[in-house]
Amino acid sequence: MPREHNFAPPGNPERLSSAPRAAPASAPREPSSVRHPVPKAHAMLKAFSAHDFRDVRRPPGTLWYDRPATRWLEALPVGNGRLGGMVHGGTDRERIQLSESTAWSGGPSATDLSPTARAQVPRIRELLFAGEHAEAQRLAAEHLPGRPRSFGTNLPLPEVQFAFPDGPPAEDYRRTLDLDTGLASVTYRQGGVRFSREVFATNPHGLIAIRLTTDRPGSLGFILSVRDGLLPGDTTTTDSSVVFSGHAYETLHSDGQQGVALEIHARLEADGGTVHRAGDALRLEGADSAVVYVVVGTDWAGADPRARAESLLAAGPAAGYEAVRAAHIADHRALMRRVSLDLGSAPSDIAALPTDARRDRLASGQADDALIALYFQYGRYLTVAGSRRDSPLPLALQGLWNDGLASSAAWTNDFHLDMNTQQNYWAAEPTDLAECQEPLFGLLERLADHGRATAEQMYGAPGWVAHTVTNAWGYTAPGSGVGWGMNVTGGAWLALQLWEHFEYGRDETFLRERAYPVLRGAAEFLLAYAVEEPEHGLLVTGPSESPENWYLAPDGSRCSVSMGATADRVFMEAVLRICAESAELLGEDADLRTRIAAARRRLPPLRIGRHGQLQEWLHDYEEAEPSHRHTSHLSALFPERQITPRGTPELARAAEVTVERRQQAPGWEQTEWVEANFTVYFARLLDGDSALRHLTSLIADASEANLMTFSAGGVAGAAQNIYSFDGNAGGTAGVAEMLLQSDGREVELLPALPSGWPDGSVCGLRARGGLTADVRWRDGRLEAARIRASRATVVQVRYGADLLDVRLAEGEALALGLG
Repeated sequence: MPREHNFAPPGNPERLSSAPRAAPASAPREPSSVRHPVPKAHAMLKAFSAHDFRDVRRPPGTLWYDRPATRWLEALPVGNGRLGGMVHGGTDRERIQLSESTAWSGGPSATDLSPTARAQVPRIRELLFAGEHAEAQRLAAEHLPGRPRSFGTNLPLPEVQFAFPDGPPAEDYRRTLDLDTGLASVTYRQGGVRFSREVFATNPHGLIAIRLTTDRPGSLGFILSVRDGLLPGDTTTTDSSVVFSGHAYETLHSDGQQGVALEIHARLEADGGTVHRAGDALRLEGADSAVVYVVVGTDWAGADPRARAESLLAAGPAAGYEAVRAAHIADHRALMRRVSLDLGSAPSDIAALPTDARRDRLASGQADDALIALYFQYGRYLTVAGSRRDSPLPLALQGLWNDGLASSAAWTNDFHLDMNTQQNYWAAEPTDLAECQEPLFGLLERLADHGRATAEQMYGAPGWVAHTVTNAWGYTAPGSGVGWGMNVTGGAWLALQLWEHFEYGRDETFLRERAYPVLRGAAEFLLAYAVEEPEHGLLVTGPSESPENWYLAPDGSRCSVSMGATADRVFMEAVLRICAESAELLGEDADLRTRIAAARRRLPPLRIGRHGQLQEWLHDYEEAEPSHRHTSHLSALFPERQITPRGTPELARAAEVTVERRQQAPGWEQTEWVEANFTVYFARLLDGDSALRHLTSLIADASEANLMTFSAGGVAGAAQNIYSFDGNAGGTAGVAEMLLQSDGREVELLPALPSGWPDGSVCGLRARGGLTADVRWRDGRLEAARIRASRATVVQVRYGADLLDVRLAEGEALALGLG
């Protein structure tokens, strides 16, 4: 059997208690690897050096609608990695609601830690080890939470609006978003005139461009304004621009006096006609066409808002609209066209339906594989639009776009480190958007820097730590309440993205200069933070929480704080293993490697609880909320491989039981990121049909008319559906996992192909080790594949039960098929 990545400790999973195991709630079943096998090939997998692999690529696709948006979750998103817009496409009024990644309230603070936390941590540990959970919980709630005074949130910006003259009802309306070009467009006929509008956000020129045209000279007119925002500020006009100057101030998550200064400039250039100032707006009359350029500048990181806005306006309009448009399309296509997915064409009558109608059909139980392929590419599109190499900040809870609901809720539009921020970037490496992770790496470096003081002051430990949430200012203290705020491995979890980036590209310079310093600091903290559990001498972390779940202690108390939560164990094992592997590869820190090896031998094994489930805590506690949305302990299955259906089948089955029990519990908290989670979980369990079921539910039940995902109202305190980016990225990652998996030693073709996708192809998916794969299948079986190497490598390629050893030189491609 080939080597598995990240084995759990050897031996059968065990329980801490010596009491006999209770009978499972239901009869035991075969592990996933037996119940849901990938069909064994009827012929052996072979390499064909001269095989003619047809590379037929399908464009990413287009979303289209037959009416204007009347709600935010019907509008179409554009973005350049920093500046975003939601295009509504109205005929009487066009609304482009703006957002910008650095438009943050709040500010940095050195007083966010509880001054009594460090003194109380040892006492809380003693109480938990002694079984005095209620008192430990009380002390934790009193002493451990962070004390943020001006944490802040990313805030929505005002809208750029176009008010058009009254006219007869519009006819022949069409609104589109072309994922290949990144162009949002609107066309309609009104009063015998064809009106056309094109909107895009360009990364090369750092602005949003809007072009308005008609097919009758002199028939274009509108009033241009910047308004309907909640931020304090003033709007002025020049002969060609509308300018908003204000501050990102609010009082829910900050003190109302801290936040970035910002400016929005909307410059109008008209072909023909006349432009007049109209108070705080501009009026255009009798033009043939017009272009409006929108830029935003803030003073985040010491920048000058006006200077930035003016420099962007100097470059873009000077180049001219056609040059700006061409540069945008070339830049956008260079990323989007790297990967193609074909799951079959929709019948003509279905293909002719608007995107929202097709989503409604899917929700009614009717299959639409072409829509799923579009959704896959849409997740890639949103990643490209929201996070670029030069973005100052990574994708927040709402990505780049901001509906104003998260920022006005208790949880804020920030960076959640207990699932959401990680999930935002799950699709980046496998779908060949590696450079889109760059702003995340910048955030990690800031967290490692700021988190050193938190580690020392709160825990007396070296290295660095970050907990559940962070902001634009590098917040690393615990969250402001127990039950969610004491996720001690949040930063370590996020740091795994650095290693994933290295695994896919094998860039040792990146590993040495950027990844390893952060990972080493995380490992140093965990080595110092872990303590010996008195009953078995195991190394465990705590006091901490399994995000964001609660358990029932033996005394009946409802608790969140514990010692040795499984999620902590998963990420400690991951960080220590990765740090040691990196140090060995780089020839550094021999003493640290020795300490890591000793610590790893003392980590608790993963265990199966009384219901046949994977235990979430060190002891087999009952869940206080069996329907809870978080399953952080299943991170052992994904993104980690400490559980695999071939290597640890009993644990794989226990992970599946965990999912089943969550869904069957009354009040199950179904959200967008949970459906994305379950998609990748079942892909890792080699159960393609279950993965597809959850992917379909993600689109049908947790995505809106514009296919953007939402966190459902009524869950986690949300009063209504709130847009959240993570579901889109997680769904795209789920499709990639169904079609290709890799662990650095082995590449598996079609590991979780659903029976509902009998024919198809994917081109351009990436595998760890510097590999790119194209795969084609027919009648549910592999037809042909091609593996390309960016570096010399030796790898095993798997299809079903067949394994093939492959050696590739740098730049070499090898075709594979069933011989």
